[in-house]
Amino acid sequence: MDSEGFAVIDDVFSYEEIDHLLKIISNTDSSNPSFRKSKDLFAIRQFFKEVPEALHITFSKKLTALISEIFGDKFFIVKSIYFDKPKASNWFVSWHQDLTISVNKKIELDGFSFWTTKQNQFAVQPPVNILQDNFTMRIHLDDTDEDNGALKIIPKSHLKNIYRPETIDWSVETENICNVKKGGLMFMKPLLLHSSGRTSNGNKRRVIHIECSRSKLPKGLHWAEFFPIRANN
Repeated sequence: MDSEGFAVIDDVFSYEEIDHLLKIISNTDSSNPSFRKSKDLFAIRQFFKEVPEALHITFSKKLTALISEIFGDKFFIVKSIYFDKPKASNWFVSWHQDLTISVNKKIELDGFSFWTTKQNQFAVQPPVNILQDNFTMRIHLDDTDEDNGALKIIPKSHLKNIYRPETIDWSVETENICNVKKGGLMFMKPLLLHSSGRTSNGNKRRVIHIECSRSKLPKGLHWAEFFPIRANN
């Protein structure tokens, strides 16, 4: 994580646990604004708020022990999204860093810029030290490879702070494809440059995307989501 900016770990969840999560998701009322539905994407913003039962399955003793071993015990969950890239999807994501965090409201603060609002969710680019200290984990509910939208990453790019995609020097950079098996997960730094391609093999790519932090926000500003990381089963 420190040197490359990412790590892939297989067999964190059993197939039974994954199938249980998918059953819970399929039985959830999808009529509210936190659910995004189109022919190319199905997504649930603030996933653990909308599907709280999933929190108890996701944060097993195995996962929480893994997080503690790699990152320590001071982190908490600040963002969660479930997304499903359907079989016929032609949706892709170009090279980018994850430069924003989700917060409860917009207020003027030094070092916080580029405010946006989407479906009543406020996002802002915080000081870079917050981004450098955060980490993301992506739990894969399907086998994922280059033919159904596995992440492409540029190793070590997180070490360059803000790294604009239009300035990528492909004569010195290397692209890696992060294949992850069903039940595996990928840890990554938010400043790691990443992208994903279109689905071409007719297979789904369903992922639970979770962002974690240990940073306190300035007075008056709060994370849009906040859940402690603790074993629930």
